[in-house]
Amino acid sequence: MAESLTNTAQKAGMSPGTLVHVGSVHDIEASMWLIDYSKDTIEKQQIHSVDDIRHYLDSNTVTWLNIEGLSNVTLIESVGQLLHIHPLVLEDILNTHQRPKLEEYDDYLYIVLKRLSLESDDFAVSYEQISILVRDNLVVTFKEKNDEIFTPLQHRLMNGKGRIRNLGADYLTYAILDTIVDEMFVILDSIDENIELTEETLLSNPATESLEMIQRLKRELIYVCKSISPLRDLLSAILRSDSSIIGERTHLYFSDVHDHVLRITESIESHRDMLSGLLDIYISSVSNRMNEIMKVLTVCASIFIPLTFIAGIYGMNFEYMPELRWRWAYPVLWLIFILIPIALLIYFKRKNWL
Repeated sequence: MAESLTNTAQKAGMSPGTLVHVGSVHDIEASMWLIDYSKDTIEKQQIHSVDDIRHYLDSNTVTWLNIEGLSNVTLIESVGQLLHIHPLVLEDILNTHQRPKLEEYDDYLYIVLKRLSLESDDFAVSYEQISILVRDNLVVTFKEKNDEIFTPLQHRLMNGKGRIRNLGADYLTYAILDTIVDEMFVILDSIDENIELTEETLLSNPATESLEMIQRLKRELIYVCKSISPLRDLLSAILRSDSSIIGERTHLYFSDVHDHVLRITESIESHRDMLSGLLDIYISSVSNRMNEIMKVLTVCASIFIPLTFIAGIYGMNFEYMPELRWRWAYPVLWLIFILIPIALLIYFKRKNWL
């Protein structure tokens, strides 16, 4: 097994088609499972050897092969040799920093996209690259992680409900794409909740934590947008494709997924605008708080300026100051000290400065 690289730049100097895993190494052992089905029959099994796949390749049934764990380069290479996959496609499968795209070859289609999922309630998004290889009666999915995203789809196949068992590999491809795209609506719901919570916090108590949350949401949205926006071109390419692998009767379903992607993209753009608005609200709230503080300080200073002036006059060391020897000078001065602030506060109140 070749050593995994962390980024594409480390492949500089290697010849095209060099098979090496690029991306995060997940702590899972590479595994394969297979579902072979027709309208009346279905079979599911774990695959322990690439040779176990051979007798499914020329059958009239639809076969779905799922491979989890891409750090095992030897396994991916063996599957590629069995299915006669172009080395550049295998290279793209192993490079998990791919942009979502569709590539057409003579007897198969190659689709790659990102699967987005939430890691926690405070909107931490994880990314997983899923590659899909589509032939006439065969669909192969290559995944980075061992998760349960395809479990509902497996249940639909096993139960035989709906049209999925009656249609071919192109409809199965649609169902896989639809499953991945629909999970992105969970991301949108989480964005809505976090934006609402942040907005409430901003209006009640704008603090540094709110600014940190806004910046983190904006940063995550940038990555989410980079993963979702290219899906529009991918689905459009599928709809424009003349490949015989994609039947005309499934175009309507792919068009539905395309509409979902457009809705998600528009929602993300809307959320980005909302976050920009929240940032403006935060800046305005901080400015208003600062203005309130400055207003209080100004009022205090305005009150004490005349008092300081009077105290300054009688703090001078002149010998002949008649008020200094007057019996009631001290209490009168205190009365003046009290009346001036009261008079100023009444004046400020009438001017609506308080």
